[in-house]
Amino acid sequence: MKEKSENMALHYDTHVFCCINERPDDHPKGCCSARGSVPLQGYMKARAKKMGLGTRVRINRSGCLDRCELGPTMVVYPEGVWYTYKTREDIDEILDRHILRGERVERLLLEPGQIVPRPQVSEK
Repeated sequence: MKEKSENMALHYDTHVFCCINERPDDHPKGCCSARGSVPLQGYMKARAKKMGLGTRVRINRSGCLDRCELGPTMVVYPEGVWYTYKTREDIDEILDRHILRGERVERLLLEPGQIVPRPQVSEK
């Protein structure tokens, strides 16, 4: 297999993977789908397209990201930044601040090894 040239343009600058995993209702971790991830991922994809990000940013559906107890969850690459989100306003803030301006949305961040959600505090 040929190695990619450092000068080769990326197909997308940013990939966002949104978990839409569905587990049985009695699963102890729950699932992102039951917490509204499917319509929120659809909203994020449509909103990114409306913002004109479609050629450089890819909003993907993902299977289980194994953080469902904190969900809905997403991870943004190439940075590997993890977020939890609950509303369209959270999605708008991630798109505006992280994707467009390169700022992390601290109140929505998931830390490595985190197993319980942290209290939500508005940064606005």
